[in-house]
Amino acid sequence: SQRTLERETFGKKFYEYSSIRHEIATSQCEIEQARLLTLSAADKMDKLGNKEAKDLIAMIKIVAPNMALNVIDRAMQILGGKGVGPDTYLPHYFAIARMLRLADGPDEVHMYQLGKSCIKKYGNN
Repeated sequence: SQRTLERETFGKKFYEYSSIRHEIATSQCEIEQARLLTLSAADKMDKLGNKEAKDLIAMIKIVAPNMALNVIDRAMQILGGKGVGPDTYLPHYFAIARMLRLADGPDEVHMYQLGKSCIKKYGNN
């Protein structure tokens, strides 16, 4: 955000600290991971249908909301008090991301399905 680019602590731009850059890089990696998983599932659905993409869809339902929570939480942390103030939508986005973890069943339901599918697929090998 613009705030991150402008903010200074101890006479140094905030984004110049390696810990802040690591947090930003981690967020970028998690966003890309969720994006690629989503694209992979969409491609599989287009080619083979919903049933064949069921496991990938379950993975997305676990990975994407958790990624959103992590990224939003990091953004709030980087922005400090401004990250939870009235000038930002981050707390609202955080609440939405949290609700998405429960939509269509909690993570544990999807984990159960993935585990069952994995055992069925690879258990006899």
